Amino acid sequence: MTQKGPPVCNLISVQIQLLRDGLRCWLREYWGANSIMKSKEHTRQVRNMVLEKFKAGLGYKKISQALNISRSTVQSIIRKWKEYGTTVNLPRQGRPPKLTGRTRRSLIREAAKRPMVTLDEMQRATAQVGETVHRTTISRALHKCGLYGRVARRKPLLKENHKKSRLQFARSHVEDTANMWKKVLWSDETKIELFGHNAKRYAWRRNNTAHHSENTIPTVKYGGGSIMLWGCFSSAGTGKLVKVDGKMDGAKYRAILEENLLESAKDLRLGRRFTFQQDNDPKHKARTTMEWFKKKNIHVLEWPSQSPDLNPIENLWQDLKTAVHKRSPSNLTELELFCKEEWARISVTRCAKLVETYP
Repeated sequence: MTQKGPPVCNLISVQIQLLRDGLRCWLREYWGANSIMKSKEHTRQVRNMVLEKFKAGLGYKKISQALNISRSTVQSIIRKWKEYGTTVNLPRQGRPPKLTGRTRRSLIREAAKRPMVTLDEMQRATAQVGETVHRTTISRALHKCGLYGRVARRKPLLKENHKKSRLQFARSHVEDTANMWKKVLWSDETKIELFGHNAKRYAWRRNNTAHHSENTIPTVKYGGGSIMLWGCFSSAGTGKLVKVDGKMDGAKYRAILEENLLESAKDLRLGRRFTFQQDNDPKHKARTTMEWFKKKNIHVLEWPSQSPDLNPIENLWQDLKTAVHKRSPSNLTELELFCKEEWARISVTRCAKLVETYP
């Protein structure tokens, strides 16, 4: 006896149903990916009506047709009621993050590995993995793990011998009294630009890591400027400020000391047994210059190389440059005049505070 197969009409109806289901799924995915705005969620009254009809024994399809809502919505409402026992909206986590956890961790590693990396570079990197986000989104992700964009500090480029000499300097003066530092006449040269300061750079860093080597910009002496100045100060106030004409050499440096060092010490009432501080520039440490100090009975403080950051006069230079550029000098003559005027205006309190907090 020959076995009969299923009726042709049943096969056709099954195929039609499969096509409908496939088309419905495709449309749902298409509109979910391309729609600009989602439809509003149904009111609590509609959700309760769905639940009432379900309890009355109606199936998903009939509930969908009766209330004119999609079958998937009916299914979602009933599934939520079965799981949580309510149709009320439950607390949500908020909008889904634009960045995946993997990409966010990758950005944090990149910022920690390369503190000077820019937001634009990280934005392009995320776009390459298919996640297009705004720069502020990346910034917020870094903020959450304690990384913030800060201006990178400019510090001297230190070699191992420089680090050892700085450590030795600190150890040799750790027991010095505050009165000893009050008898020091600090000096240095600086160049001041006519038009503004050098550009800033930012680094992603954590709190209390401003002076870590990866978060600083190495510098060398004499980074450029319009005029060169020599100045000195002590805890009693500012001393002389002199413009250096032409290139500074040993002879010119000794001439500046001859005309201004002892006079500044006298004006600041340091007495005869004061200590003079200078860096290790070759013209400062020249044999003829050191013989001049010996002849004048001036004690010179031993100073570690590549250590301008240890000199408190650097703070005064910054104060001076800020004050001068606020006045917007238009030429070198005005620049020199403003520098001398603002140098004289630096308070004794400011100088004393720098020396007091030095040890």
